[in-house]
Amino acid sequence: MQKILGYMRRACQEFDLIEDGDKIAVGVSGGKDSLVLLCGLALMRRFYEKKYEVCAITLDPRFGGQETDYSPVERLCEKLDVPFKLVRTDIGEIVFDIRKEPNPCSLCAKMRRGALHDAAKSMGCNKLALGHNNDDAIETFVMNLLNEGRIGCFAPISYLSRKDITVIRPLVFAPEHAVIACANRNNLEIVKSKCPADKTTRRQWTKELLRSLEHDNKGTKERIFGAMRKAGIDRWGYKE
Repeated sequence: MQKILGYMRRACQEFDLIEDGDKIAVGVSGGKDSLVLLCGLALMRRFYEKKYEVCAITLDPRFGGQETDYSPVERLCEKLDVPFKLVRTDIGEIVFDIRKEPNPCSLCAKMRRGALHDAAKSMGCNKLALGHNNDDAIETFVMNLLNEGRIGCFAPISYLSRKDITVIRPLVFAPEHAVIACANRNNLEIVKSKCPADKTTRRQWTKELLRSLEHDNKGTKERIFGAMRKAGIDRWGYKE
């Protein structure tokens, strides 16, 4: 966890992710990234130079009309002394059964973001923390380039004026392998995704492409991320 805390503190300082008095909602899906993020932000409260509060929100899309058991997340929140809110939704039914989306990820993500923003505001939070790691940022950049022909990525921090909430991503410097190692070492109980499209998405194809490129030419991902920062796209530039 110490290494993850180092990555998180660096991101918070370089991108000014946390300010005094923030109340931060962590979007917790039950996967490795969101659980590690939750633990990291809860632990950082003890020593970070800015004082802030943390709470956790889990959305259940109810894929296949079935509720998922998120009791492992609730137990972790109790252990970390973090308030927990579970929101049951009909997102799975809308995306897969009613709309029958051929490419479901975009609509599903949009609906989940909206529900998370509303839940965070209902808990009095001014910020929402998401668990995107360094690999996620690189994959998103490559997906935008190859699929849409544009240079872009999600931002490490972004203010949503319509919802009056700021989205932050404190894990953006942490490579996926470090997040996995942290989750394993700390015996974090993962809640398996029941999404019908899991492991069959364009993101999965991009992940495998980058893995192949990294195997053949070590340092590829690091150089792509370096180019993103040097170009300063979508607030990824270096602090002056």
